[in-house]
Amino acid sequence: MDEMQELEFLCAQNYHGQTKTEPTPLPKDELEASLERLSMPNKTLIIAVLNKAYIEQNGMLQLFLQGFREGHDTCFLIHHLLFVAVDQASFDHCLAQHLNCYKLVADGVDFSAEAFYNSNEFLDMMWRRTQFLGDVLRRGYSFIFTVSEKLHKSKDMNGQLTFALSFTKDMDVLWLRNPFSKLHYEGEDMLMSSDWFNGNPFDDSNFFNTGFYFASPNNGTIALFDEWYASKNSSGKNDQDTLLQMKRDGVFRRLGLKVRYLDTNSFTCFCHKSKDFGEVVTVHANCCVTVKAKLTDLTAVLEVWKANNGTSNVTWPAETGFCL
Repeated sequence: MDEMQELEFLCAQNYHGQTKTEPTPLPKDELEASLERLSMPNKTLIIAVLNKAYIEQNGMLQLFLQGFREGHDTCFLIHHLLFVAVDQASFDHCLAQHLNCYKLVADGVDFSAEAFYNSNEFLDMMWRRTQFLGDVLRRGYSFIFTVSEKLHKSKDMNGQLTFALSFTKDMDVLWLRNPFSKLHYEGEDMLMSSDWFNGNPFDDSNFFNTGFYFASPNNGTIALFDEWYASKNSSGKNDQDTLLQMKRDGVFRRLGLKVRYLDTNSFTCFCHKSKDFGEVVTVHANCCVTVKAKLTDLTAVLEVWKANNGTSNVTWPAETGFCL
């Protein structure tokens, strides 16, 4: 029994009467068919990204799925999770694991290898992803997007500490509770996770990250993604830095967007750890450098969370020697 089959077997009793469907060959409009098949009745789904470098990292995909299997009211969400594969190897692996898979095609670009910050491959991957998500919005679907961007630590020729950013090699957001019960959606255009949260959810000075965010389809968000993608050749930055600059330049206000930034007490991260595990929904392993460190620390978090049934009695694991 593979990972996905085991997950579905354990989840079946909690899947509230919905019928599991096996992946099938997609019709002419593959994306529309995938969105229609996987979205909830309110046309919302979860989107994550895979590439070859990511699937070769032992343990991260399994841990990501384990969070869905063992979290509170998260098991059924796997049926609304679309893995977007950016190369043939990850697409084949995704299908072999009986996950819900869509292959993202980009003419003349190979996304199979790990791509480093500001390399052409990195930027192409980032911007193709942004264009894809804009297409999802244009088709009338809301989504939660969850993906990772990993920092590598090194030293330059002068011995100074530097960082390089690589994309989608590991999925470092652990889902412990159903986020929809904690998002408290009230018609906002976007809900964005934060590296640093100042207590005011509508203050644009909060430092957001694009590792976990919700977007609702409307003229404003579609225009935002169009402008975001149109900036790819002029900004010289990756997509998150470009969006941050657009926010500083007042694009959110000009488009009339209502953006709420998520409290790190619930949507927590290693940069700014929650003080109350009874409120934790997701854990993002940011401020953490290597795949090994992320895997070790997220596994430790999941184990102590399970041991205490996710109550407020849970404390962060003892120091692991990595990021906690």
